[in-house]
Amino acid sequence: MNLDQILSQTADLARITGQWIASEQQRFSEQRVETKELNSLVSDVDRTAERRLVEGLSELLPEAGFITEEETVRNERKPWSWVIDPLDGTTNFIHGLPIYAVSIGLLHGDQIVLGVVYECGRDECFTALRGGGAFCNGQPIRVSGKATLADSLFATGFPYRDYGRMDAFVALLTDFFQGSRGLRRLGSAATDLAWVACGRFDGFFEYGLSPWDVAAGSLLVEEAGGQVREFDGGLDFLFGQTLIASGTELFEVFRATVQQRMVGS
Repeated sequence: MNLDQILSQTADLARITGQWIASEQQRFSEQRVETKELNSLVSDVDRTAERRLVEGLSELLPEAGFITEEETVRNERKPWSWVIDPLDGTTNFIHGLPIYAVSIGLLHGDQIVLGVVYECGRDECFTALRGGGAFCNGQPIRVSGKATLADSLFATGFPYRDYGRMDAFVALLTDFFQGSRGLRRLGSAATDLAWVACGRFDGFFEYGLSPWDVAAGSLLVEEAGGQVREFDGGLDFLFGQTLIASGTELFEVFRATVQQRMVGS
């Protein structure tokens, strides 16, 4: 199996699909929106994009299964599985905000081995193969070298349906408000992780995540020289629903700050 070739073809597919999504935003209306559950929106654009991705990826690797957000194909985990979010940042897209992404990861056994995040608003395609480094539009990228919270800019995602840990989360936000250069909430975990990988953000944390939110982006961070863990330090961030990511020099103090507030809350 030529993973370099598959990565190149996956990146092309993500870019083409993402450019189509961006073109649809110009004529999008609320009539095309459905509510899946509390504050979880979907449109025909999400579903059409996913079908396009599934069709293209099935041609690249016919034996692979799929883990997808919109379930336009039977979700079935196999030795090789594509993990897809066709439009990460649907709420941004619906409201006309220019931050949303196509996210594609390839899972082999329990390990993500290939990741592509195409950020539509900036026409940036982030790619990584395990052991092969991380790139943006073909240029190598690295996480930042920041070592202290005070010098760092962080990204997070706000809870939109799981409010049971809000007191602890608000206390954690206060820690970062007072102890860092700032905190941003973009509304796309795939973009957040890609921007950690290229050093725009120094760290990212969120809970209530799904595999398709983080599969590709987590590999980007690791291959760009960073670390990714669950809040409690575990390694099952793909399915464990919590994730922190940053450069290596910052990681331990960052993890300890998140863990103190969120683990056991």
